[in-house]
Amino acid sequence: MDRRKFLVRSAGTAVAVLAGAVGCSSGSGNSGSNHVKNATAITQVFGDGQKLTSVTLEYDAEIKNAGLSTSDFSVSGRKITKIYANTSAATASKGTDGKYVILELDPDDDNAMINPGAAAAMSQMGGGSGAPSGAPSGAPSGGGMGGPPSGAPGGGGGGQQAKSVRTASATVVQKADIATVDGSSYAAGSSEIKTTKADNLIVDDFQQFSFKDPENGNTLKYNLYLPKGYDSDGDESYPLVLFMHDAAVLSSDPLTTLTQGLGAVSWASPEDQAKRPAFVLAPQYDTTVVDDHGSYTITNWLDTTVRLLEKITGSYKVDEKRLYATGQSMGAIMTIIINFQHPDLLAASFIVDGQWDSSKVKPLADQNLWFVAAHGDASAYAGQNKIVKVLEGEGAKITTATWDGKSTQVELAADVKAMTAKGTAINHTIFKKGTVVPEGQEETSLNNHLNSWRVAYTIEGIRDWIFQQSR
Repeated sequence: MDRRKFLVRSAGTAVAVLAGAVGCSSGSGNSGSNHVKNATAITQVFGDGQKLTSVTLEYDAEIKNAGLSTSDFSVSGRKITKIYANTSAATASKGTDGKYVILELDPDDDNAMINPGAAAAMSQMGGGSGAPSGAPSGAPSGGGMGGPPSGAPGGGGGGQQAKSVRTASATVVQKADIATVDGSSYAAGSSEIKTTKADNLIVDDFQQFSFKDPENGNTLKYNLYLPKGYDSDGDESYPLVLFMHDAAVLSSDPLTTLTQGLGAVSWASPEDQAKRPAFVLAPQYDTTVVDDHGSYTITNWLDTTVRLLEKITGSYKVDEKRLYATGQSMGAIMTIIINFQHPDLLAASFIVDGQWDSSKVKPLADQNLWFVAAHGDASAYAGQNKIVKVLEGEGAKITTATWDGKSTQVELAADVKAMTAKGTAINHTIFKKGTVVPEGQEETSLNNHLNSWRVAYTIEGIRDWIFQQSR
């Protein structure tokens, strides 16, 4: 497959960073490490965070693909699942003679995770079984979704902001002789080959900027993906997707929202962009924007977000009839609020585990919406049911269905097809209790909340439905 093949899957939740300083060690004599020009760590973002999934070694001569074995190399703390030569520093379905040796790694390794999503980070902190007041939706205390647990990444209530995004690194040893195309042999050695750079698939395709709000003075960092082949002087305009993250990853590092899960990057994958080219806008918040803990609080950062969207729309060739919004937890709340505060702005919205004051949501009855919540997420499940009831009272036609969060992509595609066949403007999906929390995590309301995001953004059919909507 192509090096930018977008994998949508979930894996374990352990957090580890592979050791290895920048640099490339040289071996003694004619060992293979002497012939390595550079080594690159390649990462991919999964539903539960960013993982190191392969390492590429560039040699000074073409390596013979035939005869390479996974036992020829070792990667510290990792399992090599596939090895082959290639003509470029990219993964492929099969190898070919070339200067690059590709080491594909098991994404389910305990040491695979580089930057964890909220569920993985919370699991490491023990937050899944008894988070204090202020936790995301469904914590045992009954807290809402606007703020993370105390002490969690981005933590409200005295917690610290999420740390900066870690750079992937790996340490490789060539354990066996390998053959070159010209008939030479590069001898095995014990010298360590350390990666000197990282290639972060999809994440690196986003650009980072800052927006200074002229109305309130806020400065909001954001990530922007431009459709491939975008021409600012051309006639073609493109839709735009605005993704707003949850409160568990508040950070001053704009890459945080891109590496924590699929909420932003799923819309920018090569496969998605080939079918549905679009701008993707992903702001990075370093403070809680909205809060549903008892009282319903909206800060002026929500206004800043809307003004950022207006700035991007006015600065690029964006199709203003096809503006879409999505978000998880805090971001889902923001999506709900933007829809009722600005009912003529968005063409469709994907709302993942978010709730709000149901007395405010009547304008949503005329919107194109897809709600998702886990049945085991007490607050979001109950809150979305209240919203749906209000919208039905306003005359909205709504299709509701319960899905298995452990379904295959084929099964989920069939679920989407069955739901969209009803032809309603509002869809309400509920993940069956016990189907979103992965093995090894306790079946709590909080873990249902956090892991529903992991599943929701893997469902391509929902993204396809979103793009079919227009003002």
